[in-house]
Amino acid sequence: MPTDQISALLEIAKTAAKEAGKVVMEIYESGDFQSYQKEDDSPVTSADYKANEIILAILQRETPHIPIMSEESENGELAQRKDWHRYWLIDPIDGTQEFIARSGDFAVNIALVENNQPIIGVIYWPPGETLYFASKGNGAFKESLSESKQIFVRKFDDLENDAVMIAISRRQAREKVMQSMSNHRTYQTYPTGSCSLKSCFIAEGKADVFLRVGLTGEWDTGASQCIVTEAGGSILAHDFSPLSYNQRNSVTNPDFIVMGDQSVNWQTIVKYTTGENK
Repeated sequence: MPTDQISALLEIAKTAAKEAGKVVMEIYESGDFQSYQKEDDSPVTSADYKANEIILAILQRETPHIPIMSEESENGELAQRKDWHRYWLIDPIDGTQEFIARSGDFAVNIALVENNQPIIGVIYWPPGETLYFASKGNGAFKESLSESKQIFVRKFDDLENDAVMIAISRRQAREKVMQSMSNHRTYQTYPTGSCSLKSCFIAEGKADVFLRVGLTGEWDTGASQCIVTEAGGSILAHDFSPLSYNQRNSVTNPDFIVMGDQSVNWQTIVKYTTGENK
């Protein structure tokens, strides 16, 4: 895709994320929303649906030729979407549980996927008025009220001995996380909320690794994968194989690992185990 076309689509995604985030923040501050349980027991709120409505309206108006896959929409069987060369992949609110708990750790995710790989990633954090974004081959960036800069994963000075910073959920037991880490390293933990924000903190060097065990969808990793990759990191399945996009009937992810500095041999550090390492 030509650079000017990528830039134009990136701007559309940024606008959609911020517009949805503005309304989500108004709902969050007012506390006027309803909560529901999906069939998989995950939570969803009226704010998720409103954000979805706003994003869909903007993307359909600006890019009517590009199909959309969303966590809060009916996405159909693979047979109906297998020929999509390019499509939008959105999570209106990543971290709905954090939204309900009022921790402030939730975000709006929008990715553009081309040939089954994310080429644009936008993540907006409404409480922090912070936008993370990237496009393939053009780097990853962070914009907030106080700064605008390109971001990079943290580089280790001493690959063998530097402490590894692990991003974990605020409600996650540290002991369960440590069960999946090699006991030959020194670790520190960086507590935060949604999957996408953990990924962004790795992209900007605040943390080094995050292991996600539990149910997620492709919309939970699309935008993050583009941003983390452009910042110098990677997101892979728990067995260190690539994640797939729109290649299976199911749009759920395997357990996955977000990693920073690629000079580190992460396979010697992360020991995948099943359990509640969310």
